[in-house]
Amino acid sequence: MGFPNLETTRLNLVQVEKEHAQSFYEIMSRSEVTKYYGMESLKSLEDALKIVESFQNTYKSKRGIRWGIVLRDTGEFVGTLGLNNLSTRSKKAEIGFELHPSHWNKGIMTEAVREILRYSFEDLEIYRIGAITYPQNEPSIQLLKRLSFTEEGLLRGYLYQNNQSHHVLVFSLLRTEWQ
Repeated sequence: MGFPNLETTRLNLVQVEKEHAQSFYEIMSRSEVTKYYGMESLKSLEDALKIVESFQNTYKSKRGIRWGIVLRDTGEFVGTLGLNNLSTRSKKAEIGFELHPSHWNKGIMTEAVREILRYSFEDLEIYRIGAITYPQNEPSIQLLKRLSFTEEGLLRGYLYQNNQSHHVLVFSLLRTEWQ
């Protein structure tokens, strides 16, 4: 069975390939994108290529799935989203995402996450989708709440970025709560 390419009204959700590395680098080298990401901004195209390869290896080992977000109208690669720490046996995963700032506040990520939730709950039969975000990341918090995620609490010192540990909020959505 091949990679699960998905479609929404405006988006194609595709496997991230080497041809996407330059666009991925242009997104992940921006401090406004990585500010609340849990990793440093990328410094080179080589770093982006290594991450693209890690996405493919994670998929092959069934530990996660990362989709590239491509605008259907233009073919532009604008971000990624995916399932981390995927366990179909335990029926759980965590969702993560990023988007080029020129596409913020257009409903693109809401549309993409909604489709990944549908795929996760219906096709993969996942029961719990978790998400973690910095308490200061208001746009991600609002997105998760809009999609009916519940805030569960604070994980202290959970992410290490820019030479310091950071607290994060943990959210979850159960299949029984999803509509």
